[in-house]
Amino acid sequence: MSFHSGFVCILGRPNAGKSTLLNALVGEKLAIISPKPQTTRNRILGIINVPKEKGREAGQIVLIDTPGVHQSGSSLGRKMMSEVREALEGCELILLIVDAKRKWDRDDALVLDLAKKAGTPVFLLLNKIDLLADKSKLLPLIAQFQTLHDFKEIVPISALKRKGLNELLSCVLKALPNGPRYFPEDQITDQPVRFMAAELIREHVLMHTHEEVPHAVSVLIEQFEESPSLTRIAAVIFCEREGQKAILLGKGGQMLKKIGTAARLDIEKMVGTKVFLELFVKIKAGWRDSRNFVEELDWRRQLQQIGGPPEPES
Repeated sequence: MSFHSGFVCILGRPNAGKSTLLNALVGEKLAIISPKPQTTRNRILGIINVPKEKGREAGQIVLIDTPGVHQSGSSLGRKMMSEVREALEGCELILLIVDAKRKWDRDDALVLDLAKKAGTPVFLLLNKIDLLADKSKLLPLIAQFQTLHDFKEIVPISALKRKGLNELLSCVLKALPNGPRYFPEDQITDQPVRFMAAELIREHVLMHTHEEVPHAVSVLIEQFEESPSLTRIAAVIFCEREGQKAILLGKGGQMLKKIGTAARLDIEKMVGTKVFLELFVKIKAGWRDSRNFVEELDWRRQLQQIGGPPEPES
């Protein structure tokens, strides 16, 4: 029996729906989501084990979600673009996702240029088709995109509504070569739980704060202790200015309490135990331009520092 497998990179501009697509295809929340651009800062791996069905071979699709492609001006931005380029290296297929409602512009052209330079087959995914008021515009839209590049497939989808995803999975599997099972069947990501906890905290910062605060925030886990009945976590939310710290704390610490309560409930769902979560807010001026600090945020580097390999997730 043939078995198809390979690495598939999800590529797109900020807010195109990359993380929503990853979560929908894997069936679990692996990447945080917010309406704010550049929410995803690291490449995130999601593993899909596809059973053999009538007319479809079995296989394993290793999806790699990437930060939104953008012109980078800070150390953080350059690190994010480095994550994109690393994800493109060695992948067998690129899923270039675009917002079907938006007019094609030079930011989209920048994404397409990256895909072309990779020299890898590209699927174009027209996302958010559920929001197209006039569905008759879809065919002319597809015809327009066909003039831009020799896409292997053009697939209309709605990642949020999970429309067209079964067809997409079948097309992706068919495009992948015969290969091995890269990860155990019960593994869905390579991310450590402590990194996912930090991201859930950052997601609630994004959801509860506005203006410049979300982009100026990073989260580092300082303590992570697990027992059968309780997980203890201490995390630091870093921001860049005193005014941002005041917003994060809120009057009488109410904002930090709100963020902490919401994050704790989500982390409890993920780890399956009660969680004791302590949050602290610290100012680190200009951290986005500090190459050393930005490197510290990489969970792969954090694991090296604490002396352990990534633990498999299920």
